[in-house]
Amino acid sequence: MTNSRWFQTQVDLRPYRRGFHLITDTLTAAVPELSQIDVGLFHAFIRHSSASLTINENADPTVRGDFERHFNHSVPENAPYYQHTYEGPDDMPAHLKASLLGASVSIPIQTGRLALGTWQGIYLGEHRDHASSRSIIVTVQGQT
Repeated sequence: MTNSRWFQTQVDLRPYRRGFHLITDTLTAAVPELSQIDVGLFHAFIRHSSASLTINENADPTVRGDFERHFNHSVPENAPYYQHTYEGPDDMPAHLKASLLGASVSIPIQTGRLALGTWQGIYLGEHRDHASSRSIIVTVQGQT
């Protein structure tokens, strides 16, 4: 007999430096009930408008550096058309980067584990130079 189960927790991350950071293990460790789910969904939502979540390469750290360089080139600081400049030159670009990448990821769960590909991990995109801690709501739903 299978039961549908829901689990939810808030994960408060320490402040990270600007860039892209693997946080897969941090998020999954916060929901030990994940191991009870045979089939389901894992959803992570970041509660901030200047940071993002995305899924990409988890093995080679140069990918994360390339992400940072690409987004800094694509969404530059001090663009003359920005009006929202009250919180510094990195603020408006941080909002744009967060919208481009998104505030959440959803991943299937298979037999108690995230069904990520071999080389996939969850990134925190920290887009501010001096960010504070970040809060992520993790929801796990599935059948046990």
